[in-house]
Amino acid sequence: MRTNHYVPSVFALITALACLAATSAGLINPAAHGAASEEGVERHPIIAAEKDDGYRGIWFTLGQFREHGDKYSGGLGTYTANHVPIAIYSPEAERTFFVYGAGRGGKRYLLCMASYYDHRKGVVPRPTIVHDKQGIDDPHDNPSIAIDEHGHIWVFISGRGRSRPGFVYRSTEPYSTDAFERTYQGEFTYPQPWWVEGKGFLHLNTKYTRGRELYFERSEDGRTWSEPVKLAGMRGHYQVSNQFGERIITSFMMHPGGNVDRRTNLYYAETRDMGRTWHTAGGKPLELPLEDPLGPALVRHYEAEGRLVYINDAQLDADGHPVILYVTSARYEPGPPGEPRYQTVARWDGRQWHFSEVTRTTHNYDVGSIYIEGDTWRVFAPAEPGPQRWGTGGEVAIWRSTDRGETWTKQRDVTRGSERNHSYVRRPVNAHADFYAFWADGNADELSPSYLYFTNRDGSEVWRLPYDLEGDFARPEPVKR
Repeated sequence: MRTNHYVPSVFALITALACLAATSAGLINPAAHGAASEEGVERHPIIAAEKDDGYRGIWFTLGQFREHGDKYSGGLGTYTANHVPIAIYSPEAERTFFVYGAGRGGKRYLLCMASYYDHRKGVVPRPTIVHDKQGIDDPHDNPSIAIDEHGHIWVFISGRGRSRPGFVYRSTEPYSTDAFERTYQGEFTYPQPWWVEGKGFLHLNTKYTRGRELYFERSEDGRTWSEPVKLAGMRGHYQVSNQFGERIITSFMMHPGGNVDRRTNLYYAETRDMGRTWHTAGGKPLELPLEDPLGPALVRHYEAEGRLVYINDAQLDADGHPVILYVTSARYEPGPPGEPRYQTVARWDGRQWHFSEVTRTTHNYDVGSIYIEGDTWRVFAPAEPGPQRWGTGGEVAIWRSTDRGETWTKQRDVTRGSERNHSYVRRPVNAHADFYAFWADGNADELSPSYLYFTNRDGSEVWRLPYDLEGDFARPEPVKR
């Protein structure tokens, strides 16, 4: 078993240097937060309780420019699709709890934030700074969220590769984001924590072992963790998962030769016993780790078709069959070289996979979400052209299907006439009708402010979280369209 007493030496060194620099700068008070030993063991609980005075998303550029702009850039507070989930509605608290990546003072300085929307009062509080990334501006380090059966809010802070560690925090009080205690530090990127009632966490994540390979760990208390188990190792993957009781599903692509710019193929796997056994959509057992690109987990061999795959979301339909939303593209570069790009749905009918195209889109990273509402399926995505035509994101719209994804029609525009592209439209777990999708905006071509938004179930109203917040609470601002 692994516990928070074990931290690889490189993590301990990085943490110690970061803490020393932050203490010198007055950002950390050792008396308030506790000190760490040379082995990285926290002698006293590290408590995060500092508030920010507004909701300001992180702006980021990857810096990989081509003729038509950066590979991806803009307002990435709700990035990536592989940080799952980032919002959860709690009926007990009547609150939607959410996390996001913020820019300190609107600058390129990442803060990992937690907050909530109070549905009864219609307000948001000052957001809590769960983790200060000490000068890192990269939203790959954004957080994910979970809620346990006792109401405690858990925030998983993503590490990056093998150089920056990940962290786990637990709210000190149930259904509250006022203060968090750090419970664990270790190696993980793209955290996807799922709390299974009575059993604890199954945490799907990525480790940079032989490329970006998929792993999972278990924990009953968020403090002591099992040794990692490799789920898939075909020289690299990105995955998107979801939970339905004790059933956890995941879909992923592969990186041929470890090259993320060649990401292709579509795979699916699921477990119903905390990762002890895995099987295909049709129930065929899978032997871990998955290493054969043409093995039984393969849904579609896009590599043979010369198509790239960018997975957005995974769901189950009314019959309990998996549904996957993703973008396919001709090239990794932005702009016309990658056309045609399609928002695409794969669905399992109990015997075979079916595929349909929802709509054309303008960028590989136009990430949206799929909602299964009985016999009605809907996709919320920033797939309409935005003010930065070839940049990440665009205008948000809703597409609808009433025949299990066979055909799609545009239902409505959610945003229009925007100044900045909207990006990474995310689906809360157990989404409430008044906080049904959550995203950020930002100029994809140059540094800009980044605002955070949410919309209602039918997309008829959009609210913007307060960029500046003077009191302890504020009402989100309705957006005129």
